[in-house]
Amino acid sequence: MTRQLHQYHLVDPSPWPLTGAIGSLLTASGLALWFHTNSSILLKVGLLTLTLTVSQWWRDVVRESTYQGHHTSGVQKNMRYGMILFITSEVFFFLGFFWALYHISLVPAPELGAVWPPTGISPLNPVEVPLLNTAVLLSSGATITWSHHTMMKSNKKEATYALMTTIILGIYFTALQASEYMETPFAISDSVYGSLFFVATGFHGLHVMIGTSFLMICLVRLTKFHFTPTHHFGYEAAIWYWHFVDVVWLFLFVSVYWWGS
Repeated sequence: MTRQLHQYHLVDPSPWPLTGAIGSLLTASGLALWFHTNSSILLKVGLLTLTLTVSQWWRDVVRESTYQGHHTSGVQKNMRYGMILFITSEVFFFLGFFWALYHISLVPAPELGAVWPPTGISPLNPVEVPLLNTAVLLSSGATITWSHHTMMKSNKKEATYALMTTIILGIYFTALQASEYMETPFAISDSVYGSLFFVATGFHGLHVMIGTSFLMICLVRLTKFHFTPTHHFGYEAAIWYWHFVDVVWLFLFVSVYWWGS
């Protein structure tokens, strides 16, 4: 054994980046094949490969941080910077959708009837399901903050209940959005309005599902005593991500549902 003279973690060789890339390729190719030939075999193989990859990869990260002690203060500091940069990239990802929305809606093209929403489009009522979804997501932001503060005070039981409440609210939000999609009087092919609506809200819904999965993993780790009041960056990163999702939804509600209608 050689003595390590620095606090940084030199990651061991891992096959998971390669299998993850293969799984992503199979999933994308399978999705295109499913669209054109209605065959979903390749898509299922790709999704199975991705599922097995992320489960093993996450297991290795949990092992390195919790049991092997590789996530020192220096490593955690770098991970915080990495998460901040990741969320910043996500901000600019959604910024493109908002830019497109305001660009086309402030000066509607003649092909749209020179009005916004375009002629023939019946927008959703913002004070019905969209307002309920806003209340649900803001409540989840409050419960996840509650869970974080109680966990930092070593109140594991209360932190667990608050985290479970957040996960339930996230699942409820996804169910409400799915029901809304089934009842919309327009489709993704109905002019630029339908395209922007479904792409922007759909990607946000995908982020909600990813964030919910993130919190589920944290719930399992919380019940297994992986987190302490001073060593819980994995949980903190999930909370940052969830608050980002909350803020994006507020902009979507104001821009797409309320102002856009």
